[in-house]
Amino acid sequence: MTQLIVALDFNQEHAALDLVDKLDPQKCAVKIGKELFTLYGPSLVRKLVQRQFKVFLDLKFHDIPHTVANACKAAADLGVWMLNVHAAGGQAMMETAFRVLSDCPAPHRPLLIAVTVLTSLRQQELNEIGINMPLSDYALRLALLAQKSGLQGVVSSAYEVEKVKLHCGANFLTVTPGIRFQDGPTHDQQRIMTPVQAIKAGSDFLVVGRTITADKHPEHVVLSILKDIEKATSSLQNNR
Repeated sequence: MTQLIVALDFNQEHAALDLVDKLDPQKCAVKIGKELFTLYGPSLVRKLVQRQFKVFLDLKFHDIPHTVANACKAAADLGVWMLNVHAAGGQAMMETAFRVLSDCPAPHRPLLIAVTVLTSLRQQELNEIGINMPLSDYALRLALLAQKSGLQGVVSSAYEVEKVKLHCGANFLTVTPGIRFQDGPTHDQQRIMTPVQAIKAGSDFLVVGRTITADKHPEHVVLSILKDIEKATSSLQNNR
């Protein structure tokens, strides 16, 4: 299974499909976020699944338990590979969502992960909403709550991954956005790392968007990132 997830940050379906037609579903998964899903909905998800891509539906559900559980079931029926909820929604919400997905047949049961702290946020923004503990401690607290609720992993910046792995175990998945090449633009991300740094920190999956999608040859960028991942993984294995 590839560790690379390409974020389809587009507002036109044809642009997203033009990109994925240049990519190999054996080499990367794809992520659909709120903008693209709001514009084109389930039909686009089905088109990507039909193209044999693993789809991470990144809608970050956060609502009452019953509503979130039904939304997760609907996503599973679309054939997505992974979906997420906000850990801040609480244990009852996450447990209810996980329980609903547990009833799905194994081959069609998506991974359910929880968002901890968005990579666009800094300590200052957490303080503004009344969260005064250190950002990394808050991310860990949410990760532990997600694990207690039965979820398979979390979305977090690479800076929190090591602490999450230490306390939640190596098998608890970490999905890391905010991946950029050295000296590349950061856009709206604050806590970022390169692919090599993130893998060495312990990230299981790297989410990469505009670094790939804005390039004239996205397939070449994918191969470059995969080489970086392989290099970092080999380095880790050699140091054990």
